[in-house]
Amino acid sequence: MQRRQLIRRAATVLWLGPAQLAWGASLLAVRIWPASAYTRVTLESDVPLQVTHTVIEDPPRLAVDIAGLSLDSGLRELVARVRPDDPNIAGVRVGQYQPGVVRLVFDLRRAAAPQVFGLAPVPPYQHRLVLDLYPAQAIDPLQDLIEQRLALQARPSQAPAAPAPSTAPLPDALDEWLARQQRSPQASANAPAPSASGGGTRRLDVAPPDGPVAQAPGAGGGGTQRLVTVAIDPGHGGEDPGAIGPAGTQEKHVVLQMARLLQALLQDSRVGHLTVQTYLTRDADYFVPLHVRVNKARRVGADLFVSLHADAFYTPTARGASVFVLSDGSASSSAARWMAQKENNADQVGGLPLQGRDKHVQNVLLDMSNTTQIRDSLKLGGAMLREIGQVGRLHKPRVEQAGFAVLKAPDMPSVLVETAFISHPEEEQRLRDPAYQAQLMQALRRSILRYLASNPPLARRGNT
Repeated sequence: MQRRQLIRRAATVLWLGPAQLAWGASLLAVRIWPASAYTRVTLESDVPLQVTHTVIEDPPRLAVDIAGLSLDSGLRELVARVRPDDPNIAGVRVGQYQPGVVRLVFDLRRAAAPQVFGLAPVPPYQHRLVLDLYPAQAIDPLQDLIEQRLALQARPSQAPAAPAPSTAPLPDALDEWLARQQRSPQASANAPAPSASGGGTRRLDVAPPDGPVAQAPGAGGGGTQRLVTVAIDPGHGGEDPGAIGPAGTQEKHVVLQMARLLQALLQDSRVGHLTVQTYLTRDADYFVPLHVRVNKARRVGADLFVSLHADAFYTPTARGASVFVLSDGSASSSAARWMAQKENNADQVGGLPLQGRDKHVQNVLLDMSNTTQIRDSLKLGGAMLREIGQVGRLHKPRVEQAGFAVLKAPDMPSVLVETAFISHPEEEQRLRDPAYQAQLMQALRRSILRYLASNPPLARRGNT
């Protein structure tokens, strides 16, 4: 009799199939990633969750029914995780709608166009239910550019920021650097360079390239100034932490700090008749798909695209900075190919719905015969290596090439900078140091301005 019951139960499981096995699911984690562009809510579980959702327009709400899940402490914790300053979620209510069905009701601050989808397991996550709460009126990158510029102009006049809360993974390097600049404008510039001693160091012993010296904001240079837009792309973010160092430092936090610092250094710099404005593809800790990063840069009419990373290698001995550009064929090395494949997997880790992946494929399959873009990218990458080589280690003394999806914009020079290997214990500590971050970003600033002096972009915009 017992054997017959076991066979009957097994047959029932096979008949139901995996879609029905969410009953009795265990919730492993609840995460919320608020940002102005959208807020993401992630429910991670040991089996796929079966959901239905309804959008209510007045007042704006999203109701989500999850079958096979019991109301537990993890779901109740979701209520407390909503931040008061979340730009999209005003609050959330959780209840046992009926036996075996939990209902989540999100009270929204504005009309929304939510995306609700599931993700199969990918390291380091198990099954994920993702609720992306996009505003119905999508934020225009051009408006975003204006808001970023206004926010950046307001920062130096503010008092140094209060210490970050204990939940912050790193101190804010930009605030520290700005505070130091207010006390002593030469403090950062005169900080001693990191030691370049030790085996395996590769430095470029070349003189800085010739060209006009970039003028400080407000310096002379009469005549009509033309805006040049530099898109700065901090890699990873949100659900995608990027590489993680031996001490637990996450790549996504380090590169966001450096991106904000480079933005502060470059904004309103002048070289000849050009004035630089900057744009961050993400300005907070949230996930941005690779094709959206490229589309944002193109939407604001960027003249240059600089993606910042601090990756890990499969051996902890790898160290030094690298610069990559797109390849029009095979990768320049097996390591470059491996790095490109790793970076291109960001969408899988960060979480992109199936239709988004299809759109991504359509967007990155651009004309690869655009040799002008690759040629100019190689020039910019070479200028960066020359400057970085004066302040730190280089992993290789040449620009590498591979099929990075984030570099596939046909109409602007695009580079990906691996500032250091976060997997190397010493480099991880340097990446956390605001003084070292400032040195690296000052090197990138010099290289960008020197490149622009020798290769001014074609006039695609009106004058200032």
